[in-house]
Amino acid sequence: MKTSDLLVKCLENEGIEYIFGVPGEENADFMMSLENSSIRFVLTRHEQGAAFMAEVYGRLTGNPAGCLGTLGPGATNLLTGVADANMDRAPLLCLTGQGSTRRAHKESHQIMDVVGMFAPVTKWSVQITEPDSVPEIVRKAVRTARREKPGAVLIELPENIAKEAADEAPIPVRRFRRAVPADKIVDQAWDLLKAAKSPVIIAGNGAIRRRASNMLREFCEQTGVGVMCTFMGKGAVDMDADYSLYTIGLGQRDHIVDVLEQADLVITLGYDMVEYPPAKWNLGGDQSKVIHIDFEPAEIDRDYDPDVEIVGDLAHSMWMINQRMQRDGVPKYDLDLQRNVRARMQAEFEEHANDDTEGLIRPQKAIWDVRQAMGPHDVVLSGVGAHKMWTARYYQCHEPNTCLIPNGFCSMGMPLPGVIAAHLVNPERKVLGIAGDGDFMMNVQEMETAARLNADVNMLVWVDGGYGLIAWKQSDEFKRHTDLAFGNPDWLGLAEAYGWHGQFVENARDLKGALDSALAHKGPSLIAIPIDYRENQLLTERLGKIQVNN
Repeated sequence: MKTSDLLVKCLENEGIEYIFGVPGEENADFMMSLENSSIRFVLTRHEQGAAFMAEVYGRLTGNPAGCLGTLGPGATNLLTGVADANMDRAPLLCLTGQGSTRRAHKESHQIMDVVGMFAPVTKWSVQITEPDSVPEIVRKAVRTARREKPGAVLIELPENIAKEAADEAPIPVRRFRRAVPADKIVDQAWDLLKAAKSPVIIAGNGAIRRRASNMLREFCEQTGVGVMCTFMGKGAVDMDADYSLYTIGLGQRDHIVDVLEQADLVITLGYDMVEYPPAKWNLGGDQSKVIHIDFEPAEIDRDYDPDVEIVGDLAHSMWMINQRMQRDGVPKYDLDLQRNVRARMQAEFEEHANDDTEGLIRPQKAIWDVRQAMGPHDVVLSGVGAHKMWTARYYQCHEPNTCLIPNGFCSMGMPLPGVIAAHLVNPERKVLGIAGDGDFMMNVQEMETAARLNADVNMLVWVDGGYGLIAWKQSDEFKRHTDLAFGNPDWLGLAEAYGWHGQFVENARDLKGALDSALAHKGPSLIAIPIDYRENQLLTERLGKIQVNN
């Protein structure tokens, strides 16, 4: 068999289900080999869309999907989505073609150092130079992509190597169990927990692993200790639980900062510094001790010097703490402030629930109606822009992986391709993407992919005719902003052109009905709404007036 045949067999052996991408001349052999494979190839309209689809698949399943491009521009088009997956801890396989190794040493058409280019944005980046090395490379690549912290890997196959004969077979897949922490270090953490008066938990991206979330909830059900989730930790605890303190990471002072300032112990669980630097939240000074619980040791940072580091499998670490709690009894804590803060946040969430204004729709109302329309297991994806900040603060979750927000690399353009992948993973669930008009138009071409697949997906586009988040940030700092306006298509005409069900909702009172109609429609649906981004500055002003323990 050819090397390209062996590569496909090895990917099948690893359980790879999907490869998203745009083929080219240099990976033609691979595409022919893939044709009779159990792996489903999804043709996309741009390589960036393919990478975002693979990222979302990885975030939802914990297993990598492939994204494919050819050499040169095909590879560079993949780069942003691959970097986003890597920094958002999503397992992903990036597969690129390359020109013949016989011309790689000289100036040659579309030849560039793809492996070197991807090295900074992947966990591992490699070119196949020997046919019989394929089984080892694929086994290592998938294990590397899945291993905590998950991320992206690149495999490059030159066109001449793809045609060469290969005699090896795939390496059997054997999973390993992650290491668990020593009893001694967990005892040290347990001593801090017993001595604390007002502890609080920050749950990050690592805490949404199913077993870790279950162990966390067991601890909180017994102790009542409050949990604030990062943007990528949403759903680690149920939004309806009394100990849910909702979301941290807005970048501005918020009510939950009160809790952090008064806490004498902060437990970080699966916390990624890439999301929200400790200088933003570690405000307790010497009075506040920190327990770091994660798959990896703590990143070195002057504002993050944990008193105890529990390094190992996250779920098992929490299980060990729960076992000590069963043995010694449940510590008693003073959590009145946490309950007070939760009540304040709930009041803000509900403030605009019954808006019936005409014209511009407030972000708070839009998010409220989305939450009412979506079930506990349905999936919302947010892009990057002002809408991301509103989604992060106001959209709360019942379950892990039911709200996906890019918050490591923070690339725009994810929601539209992302909802397609989310539908493929969970076709029985409702899937909704929230995007600003700038965010949505960055990968608008994937509307055709969704229509071709007849994917049951929905997009809610917030229309303001400009880059709203940049305007918000500039106005905060300079009291004005530069020219950030742009034009938009006829939204209903755009939907019709791509064969989508389309709605333009001008009044707040009509939004919930439009969402219900879109979610009931079989096939892709688009809702566009004029968003009232005057609320951006009003939120900044309101948060700026919050007083400690008010």
